[in-house]
Amino acid sequence: MTSTTESAALFQWGVVLVASLVAALWDLKSRRIPNLLTLPLLAAGFIQAVWFDGFDGLKSSLLAMVFLGLPYVVLFVFAGGGAGDAKFMAAVGAWLGLPGGVVALVAISICAVVLALCKAIFARRFFEVLNNIRVMMVSFMFFLSTRGAAKYAAPMETADDETALTIPYGPAIFAGLVVAAVYSWLS
Repeated sequence: MTSTTESAALFQWGVVLVASLVAALWDLKSRRIPNLLTLPLLAAGFIQAVWFDGFDGLKSSLLAMVFLGLPYVVLFVFAGGGAGDAKFMAAVGAWLGLPGGVVALVAISICAVVLALCKAIFARRFFEVLNNIRVMMVSFMFFLSTRGAAKYAAPMETADDETALTIPYGPAIFAGLVVAAVYSWLS
C-alpha cells in the first residue's frame, strides 16, 4: 500500500471504530442505535469514498452498503431485529467499501454468534436459542424457495416477545469491527 492508501484506510477504520463504540454504548443504554448517528455516518461514508477513490470508491461504497445492510434487513423482517442495526451496518459498508466490508461482516457475525450463545448459556436457554436459529434459517430458505409466495409457519421467539432472550447488537458490531481492523492491518 502507498502511504496515501494507508492513510485513507487508517482514517476509514478509525472513523468506523469510533462510531461503532458510540453505537455500542448507546445500544447498551437504550437498546437502539439512533438515526442521529447512522444517517450522517452513511452520508459521510459516501463523501469520503468519492474523495479518496472517485467513482470506483463510490461503487465500492454502494455495493458494501447493500452487502452489509441486507443481512440485517433480513433479520429485522424475519426475527424482529433492530432497524438501527441495519442502518448502522449499511453506514459501515459505505465507509469500508467492499473489501473491508466483507472482512467486517464475517468478523461481526462471528462475534455476534459468540456473544449470543454465551448469553444463552448463562441464561440456561441454549437449546431454545439453537431451535430459534434453526427455525429462522428454515423460514428464510422457505421464503426464498417460494419467492415470497409462502411463509414457513413454525413457532419461533422473536425480539418482540416479552420473554425473548435478546442482546443489544451494538457491542457485537464494535467487537467484530475491532477484530476486522486488527485482521486487516496484520494481513
